[in-house]
Amino acid sequence: MTSDSSAKSSNTAQILNALGPFFGLILVIGLFSLSPEVRPYFLTGSNFKIIFTQTVIVAIGALGMTMIIVSGGIDLSVGSVVALTSVVGATVLVDKYSPLTAGLVTILTGGAIGLINGTIISGFRMMPFIVTLGMMGVARGTAKWLAGNQTVNAPPTPINDIMALGKHPEDLQNFLPLPTGVWIAIGLAVATSVVMRQTIFGRYIFAIGSNEATARLCGIRVQLQKAIIYSLAGLFFGLSGLMQLSRLTQGDPTVAIGLELDIIAAVVIGGASLNGGTGSILGSMIGALIMAVLRNGSNQMGWPTYMQEIIIGIVIILAVGLDKLRQSRTNV
Repeated sequence: MTSDSSAKSSNTAQILNALGPFFGLILVIGLFSLSPEVRPYFLTGSNFKIIFTQTVIVAIGALGMTMIIVSGGIDLSVGSVVALTSVVGATVLVDKYSPLTAGLVTILTGGAIGLINGTIISGFRMMPFIVTLGMMGVARGTAKWLAGNQTVNAPPTPINDIMALGKHPEDLQNFLPLPTGVWIAIGLAVATSVVMRQTIFGRYIFAIGSNEATARLCGIRVQLQKAIIYSLAGLFFGLSGLMQLSRLTQGDPTVAIGLELDIIAAVVIGGASLNGGTGSILGSMIGALIMAVLRNGSNQMGWPTYMQEIIIGIVIILAVGLDKLRQSRTNV
């Protein structure tokens, strides 16, 4: 009887953990919908099109961060990597290379930084927090050096269209068509979810995050897998940088400051544990959407930037608190 009760309690906890992000999203949308000043525009298709577009950069970054956090790691260099890769992409375009070349170089630059992080973390067995904190400064400084401490204005290319809301006035007034970047994020989310749940590599990620020592005893090459995880995540961060370049149409070395907090918050709100071993791509995507709705609703309410920062900070604290609560219930 006791085992049956424990099993039912565990199943209930898993269901609530899976549905929690959806309830959170509904709650945030509902709160902003209560305002008479905001409601007429907030619930329109055109506004949700903007919200989806604003979600793309955080969502793609959250795909890579989910793999890292589930494996028991963390990456604080995301914002700086996004800034650096956007500057790299803009610089390549200024040098008259093709948009395809610029896109590939931008993404691969992110992958290279991820490989460096993963190699140092796994090879020297250093704490991910310290390594990526150091890389945060290195990447940001490199971006400023490469850009000459100013924005790099890239010439018009098809890259600018990836995050464009539309080419015609009527496109801005309707939910469809969505920007290409939104569809890229959705497609990558589906593919990453399949990899995480249906492949051996995905099982390795969960195994390493659940118990690294046990994973090693089971024959998993933990250090190699960590290097691969951080490298793949770096590719996602590089793609986020490309989306940032598309959105701003320029490379800005001062952009994306604090982006890592939004991404980590999105992953944790989505049900991932900072202790590793738990998380889902769908939850992270809902978490990213919650962050975008918060910022969009705050702007429409006319709240100043500092108020938005306070709200995001509170959300991050609550997200970590929920993670601790989930862990304590699991350990009981």
